[in-house]
Amino acid sequence: MNEATILDELAEAIRRAVTELPSDVERALERARERETSQIAVAQLDAILETVRIARAGSIPICQDTGLLTFFVEVGTSSPVLGKIRPWIEQSVAVATREIPLRPNTVDPFTGANPGDNSGRFAPFIHWDLVSGDEIRISLLPKGAGSENVSIVEMLAPAAGIGGIKRAVVEHIVACQGKPCPPTIVGVGIGGGADVALTLGKKAILRPLGSTHPEPEAAMLERELLELVNSTGLGPMGLGGATTSLAVHVEYAARHPASLPLGIVVQCWADRRAQVVVRKDGTAEVIP
Repeated sequence: MNEATILDELAEAIRRAVTELPSDVERALERARERETSQIAVAQLDAILETVRIARAGSIPICQDTGLLTFFVEVGTSSPVLGKIRPWIEQSVAVATREIPLRPNTVDPFTGANPGDNSGRFAPFIHWDLVSGDEIRISLLPKGAGSENVSIVEMLAPAAGIGGIKRAVVEHIVACQGKPCPPTIVGVGIGGGADVALTLGKKAILRPLGSTHPEPEAAMLERELLELVNSTGLGPMGLGGATTSLAVHVEYAARHPASLPLGIVVQCWADRRAQVVVRKDGTAEVIP
């Protein structure tokens, strides 16, 4: 096992996430640009796409806010390197902060102290999911404050049903206006508890754009919500247009009979993400 190589791959995944927009997101922006008839909307999307090209060419962050780093880790229970994943992630974040560089974005909520390397209490944030097998898949989500600040959880009455969920999502996106830098990607988490709903919403935005939920009811809700959100005319950067969101992704969990949690996680157009697989032999690879 070459630990230095694994650290390099994790740091490379962070670099790609913050400097290279995934191809599915870039294609969605290009299609949105082709659909737009508003000159203001076209100008905004042209500026966004030019930013994407400059960042990729120069290997520099797409946005000055390189976000808080959240990792979703699917751990094969037979992996021989399970106990090393957390320190590897923490070390890779420190390396990436220094070398890319990332903006140091972790501050103590009481003192305001900033360690300067994106570390801190519970940071970087890691969600663990045990699965069968011997591989470990690490999904990385750098999320900026502009979009995170408008992500919310609402505790709806169960009687609100799917219609209430639609209404709450659309009303919230309209209320956000241009704050999350639309066109956005919206993750909708339904059910569980308050914390579960938000986590489901955040996991939903890791899905590639153009994919649909495997269950038909959830897939239909995704299509209906996207159509409703885009019919608002809010548009790119909230300045008007046909594309307020590039995608709406839904995930759900069982709920309590007396509770209908709804997590609405909003991601800006810079839908930054990457994935690394760590195999049982200790090799690692960034997945395109």
